[in-house]
Amino acid sequence: MESTKLKLYIGADYVSAFAMSAYVALKEKQLSFELVTVDLKGRENYLESYRDLSLTCKIPALVHEGFALSESSAIAEYLEELAPGAKRLYPQDIKQRARARQLQAWLRSDLLVLRRERPFDLVYFGKKDTPLSDEARAAVERLVFAADRLLGEGAEHLFGDWSVADTDLAIMLNRLVANGDAVPARLAAYVRRQWDRDSVRAWMDIERKAPAIV
Repeated sequence: MESTKLKLYIGADYVSAFAMSAYVALKEKQLSFELVTVDLKGRENYLESYRDLSLTCKIPALVHEGFALSESSAIAEYLEELAPGAKRLYPQDIKQRARARQLQAWLRSDLLVLRRERPFDLVYFGKKDTPLSDEARAAVERLVFAADRLLGEGAEHLFGDWSVADTDLAIMLNRLVANGDAVPARLAAYVRRQWDRDSVRAWMDIERKAPAIV
């Protein structure tokens, strides 16, 4: 598939967890694509040209042969059907596939307080000294409970083979691991395994500038 046929629109700071998820999905599928950056601080995502493309003014957005799609989990599902002969992004078993999608939806719709108090940019630029609030600690408990229940003892991945849900879960857990917050040892090891994937390394190797302190 030629690079001109696939474009991935992401924030110009390269820090979005959702952009990372879509980027990893494309890399795992071994699809050629062009990265197009959008200046979120300059609110370029609210310009008519991008609004008309994405519908939601959100990043990431994937464009393929004139068809534009936003929301990272929708992008992953589209890529799964677009390139079915490439590496699978979701489990083959119908129940495991449903569970992976459930996990993705939950990680995107819940745990807002954790995303706020442990923003993903700390993974790139350093720790936050502020202790977690009671509400955030409760969110951590829910996250750890779900991760521990889904990840079998001694398992490398959630559903046997790797799936994009592994990346999404590791992204959320790494908000804590990278900051030095308490995380069970086996979940921290799981994050490190996921972070060692070539697709994740490719994202982390992108050059990015730390935000200015004002």
